[in-house]
Amino acid sequence: MKAIGLTTYGGPDVLRELELPTPEAGPGEVRIRVHAAAVNPTDVMMRTGGHAVRLRDVPPPYVPGMDAAGVIDQIGPGVDGRLSVGQRVVALVMFVRPQGGAYAEQIVVPAESVVPAPAGTDHAEASTLLMNAATARLALDTLALPKGATVAVTGAAGAVGGYTIQLAKADGLTVVADAAPHDRDLVRGFGADHVVDRGADVAARVRDLAPDGVPGLVDGSEQREEAVPAVADGGTLVALRGWQGPAERGVTVTPVLVASVREDTALLDTLRLQAEQGVLSLRVAKVLPASDAAEAHRLLEAGGLRGRLVLDFS
Repeated sequence: MKAIGLTTYGGPDVLRELELPTPEAGPGEVRIRVHAAAVNPTDVMMRTGGHAVRLRDVPPPYVPGMDAAGVIDQIGPGVDGRLSVGQRVVALVMFVRPQGGAYAEQIVVPAESVVPAPAGTDHAEASTLLMNAATARLALDTLALPKGATVAVTGAAGAVGGYTIQLAKADGLTVVADAAPHDRDLVRGFGADHVVDRGADVAARVRDLAPDGVPGLVDGSEQREEAVPAVADGGTLVALRGWQGPAERGVTVTPVLVASVREDTALLDTLRLQAEQGVLSLRVAKVLPASDAAEAHRLLEAGGLRGRLVLDFS
């Protein structure tokens, strides 16, 4: 089968078409004929060696990708009747394993990591859901703010940021979000109650609206120390790339990793339902042939995308 992967870390051009053995579903697993795989920043990190420590016991080639959409074509022993051959599904895929990630024509994954594709979506749209929405859900669950409380979101125009705003509004929270001038309408469209200018002084702008600070902040733009002053004394900042602080005034910095919910079927299926209901909006920036994976990585690294790039494996 065809896959896209790398044998050495580096720039986009290290991505190559590979011919790999067709995997077989084992106990508790399903095999998916992949039609679309979303391209996420963590794929770039993997390609450049940012996850090398996690892959040190995995022999190359390395196959990126954490978001897949396609059709089940094989079910292993011990899988309950929730899933069936021929069913359109989405999967949250862990690339730090010998089988690799989602950039392949066929993948084998634990059944717990697979849920039906949202009704009314095509494969490309469906592939943009799970990783980023699950990260947003995990971030909000970590904050555990009561209904009516205020949460701040940086990187609000991005995939995680947009999902965080939409889920926060569904939770009954008030949202302060950042945006560049050309993204203000987009971010308001997600449901943000207040939009402030993005940038190094975003914390001061949040404080203009909430003089005592906000009890929780999801740092989608990785502003780290710059964002901490927006958080109230004793509040929490959720970091998405492993940053752990330090912070002052009793502010807690809590990193979240989507891998911790990779087999939380109930959480993943709730996100699927929310996409069907319109609570979550699925955004595709561009669909490229799988053979253009290097170009997709170049486009992602260039920045300015609104929505996810998707590789077409159909």
